[in-house]
Amino acid sequence: MPERSGSRAMLWLSGLVIILLGFALGAGGIWLLGLGGSWYYLAAGFGFVLTGLLLLFRSPAALWVYAVVVLGTIAWALDEIGLDWWPLAARGDVVFLVGLWLLMPWITRSLRRDPADPPPAAWRGAGLPLAVALLIGAVAGIAAMVTDRHDRPGELPTAQGPAPQDYGGVPDGDWHAYGRSSYGNRWSPLTQLTPENVGQLQVAWHFRTGDVRGPDDPGETTYEVTPIKVHDTLYLCTPHNFVIALDAESGREKWRYDPKISQSKALQHLTCRGVSYHEAAGAQAASSGDCSRRIFMPTADARLIALDADTGRPCPGFGENGQVDLWQGMPERQEGMYYSTSPPVVTRDLVIIAGNVSDNVSVKMPSGVIRAYDATTGRLVWAWDPGRPDRTEPLGPGETYVASSPNSWSISSADEGLGLIYIPMGNQPPDQWGGRRTPEAERYSSAIVALEIATGKPRWVFQTVHHDLWDMDIGSQPSLIDLDLPRGKVPALVAPTKRGDIYVLDRRTGEPVIPVEERPVPQGAAEGDHAAPTQPFSALTFLPDRPLEERDMWGATMFDQLLCRIQFRSLRYEGIFTPPSEQGSLVYPGNFGIFDWGGIAVDPVRQVAFANPDYMAFVDRLIRRENASSEGKQESAQEPSGGSDIEGTQETGGVNPNYGAPFMVALNAFLSPLGLPCQAPPWGYVAGVDLRSGKVVYQHKNGTIRDSSPVPLPFRMGVPSLGGPIMTAGGVAFLTSTLDQYVRAYDVTSGRQLWEDRLPAGGQATPMTYRSEQSGRQFVVVVAGGHGSLGTKAGDSIIAYALPR
Repeated sequence: MPERSGSRAMLWLSGLVIILLGFALGAGGIWLLGLGGSWYYLAAGFGFVLTGLLLLFRSPAALWVYAVVVLGTIAWALDEIGLDWWPLAARGDVVFLVGLWLLMPWITRSLRRDPADPPPAAWRGAGLPLAVALLIGAVAGIAAMVTDRHDRPGELPTAQGPAPQDYGGVPDGDWHAYGRSSYGNRWSPLTQLTPENVGQLQVAWHFRTGDVRGPDDPGETTYEVTPIKVHDTLYLCTPHNFVIALDAESGREKWRYDPKISQSKALQHLTCRGVSYHEAAGAQAASSGDCSRRIFMPTADARLIALDADTGRPCPGFGENGQVDLWQGMPERQEGMYYSTSPPVVTRDLVIIAGNVSDNVSVKMPSGVIRAYDATTGRLVWAWDPGRPDRTEPLGPGETYVASSPNSWSISSADEGLGLIYIPMGNQPPDQWGGRRTPEAERYSSAIVALEIATGKPRWVFQTVHHDLWDMDIGSQPSLIDLDLPRGKVPALVAPTKRGDIYVLDRRTGEPVIPVEERPVPQGAAEGDHAAPTQPFSALTFLPDRPLEERDMWGATMFDQLLCRIQFRSLRYEGIFTPPSEQGSLVYPGNFGIFDWGGIAVDPVRQVAFANPDYMAFVDRLIRRENASSEGKQESAQEPSGGSDIEGTQETGGVNPNYGAPFMVALNAFLSPLGLPCQAPPWGYVAGVDLRSGKVVYQHKNGTIRDSSPVPLPFRMGVPSLGGPIMTAGGVAFLTSTLDQYVRAYDVTSGRQLWEDRLPAGGQATPMTYRSEQSGRQFVVVVAGGHGSLGTKAGDSIIAYALPR
């Protein structure tokens, strides 16, 4: 008798739980139908409720009804998304598990009137269809698991000749700048590492900087540095702007410099992507004294510092005691609102530096001026202000640059032969509302601008987004390459963008080499603003094949997928370039970018690129200022003005304030209630591009959710990455920037993964490679320090890999 009572209690409990699940599905299904969405959830909810009621009455018909639910779910899911495992699993996981539960003995024995009796025909007829339905679902799931719909195989062309020596003016074994040279290719001519031997890589040395994320650090503390290597020494910086020199063979520390930065609470980012190197020659070397070889570093408190590359001591002849104050001539001084996170460009004995202006804080912000200083004396040679583009001479007494002009926070490239520097530009703040932008801002925002190195005067401009309302500023360093095309050799510039288009331009004129077409885009911007009628689309693109649809929604279960569908249907979305709105607009690709500051790697010999595109949707919601209190925002008594210090106002209650604009903005990733992306995976890939044909040749999903899930599951779903790849002439690419803690090597020709190693922390930085002058070995150096906003594990590791001796 206890068995009978226990089984009946389990039956009753099961029936009640299934009824509750059915009511939840039905309520959500009604809501979704009201928004014009799928009918399935209402129908499934009805099936769950009916199944539960029949269980309460101990009717074997419950299994018949649930078999119909299972078969209906399979048919609906296959019709929506076909044999695609992860979307299929999210639709069927709960349905399948409930079905298995219903076939358990403690359920089925209670469907009989007397457990001692043999099963009646009704049970035999009910259980078999449900078992068959579950088997069909299992077969569909297995078929989906072995079918990779997201893999695009292909092979890039091989090299047509030997790698040039000292490419970009850098000795083959060195890495002199963030992108190796001023060309920004992130490509090395070294060939010691090949697809055949890269699997033998081992840790050669591991250095800990000692600079770790602290509880009092402001904003987003990240470790994004790419070291440089000159002769026998590596040079790098840390998030708190320590500069460290390491022996290239052993990783032993040679010297360290602490600039003792002042950390404003208003800093949005605390990071340093790299340092720059300059070596004087001739008369300039004599005038430089002991500092003929210099390391330049910008700081989080807006200084540009010159250090002796041999000793780490400040160069006394540069500026004042080895540093230049970047606040000179700056309007709207607000500590923490202007600083440089990226290394300057050193070219023709000039140090050319731009700066980061904080996003979405106020309409009254510092200038986005780009300035060139004499590399020896620190004297200001020219200043190009996008707010006053035709004047580049230094300011007169009492003058300031134009407030809130578009800035450049990323890394620039230079062609000394043409005498041009190429600047990737950002926006005039605020990002998501542009009702008061000036004509100059409209021209130079989200554009590549070519300036004359000698004078700073603009030679040409190519805009990638007109009247940018989506924070689609250009975060990637442009790469310079001479392309062999049917019309002859063309000096080209390759510019990846957040929106996913790659623009290939003639770097002499800014004219497209690969076709660019203006296409109509959605209209209807917020009150007081407008949307550009068209946007430029490149024929070389990583844009998704189609806009997101309701069937693309995802989640760990059918329930959070349902809520993602409701959220999707509740947002404004008309495809790419849907303007921000008070309703809330879906931005896809989001401002995380298909390509951000990590850029891509470009091989100038094979004339191919290796890339790591990401696909994450975001939600932009404009909030009228009079509605601020309902969003938990505490307005300050007055808007900031020149000379004030906005501390801690860059984001309050999840809302960016945009002081002085009629709208604040809430910016969020498009996530399910469980914190998973609402769009189905994959979210990250590696890809190969033939730059001569302008075609994406292969694309493979990349990375696992091991470090993004509560349980370390090594599922290779394709995860986002922040940071960039490098390539070598040996045919190997390296990447560390995925959300899981790995460094990986790939065959450049096919994109096939060749090797991986576990990192001690998040690797959101671009690697580099060099040859040791002491041993002749090729090293690959990766940085594992984590990323604040991504939530990857923090650390302070610099790790060098090499083949065994």
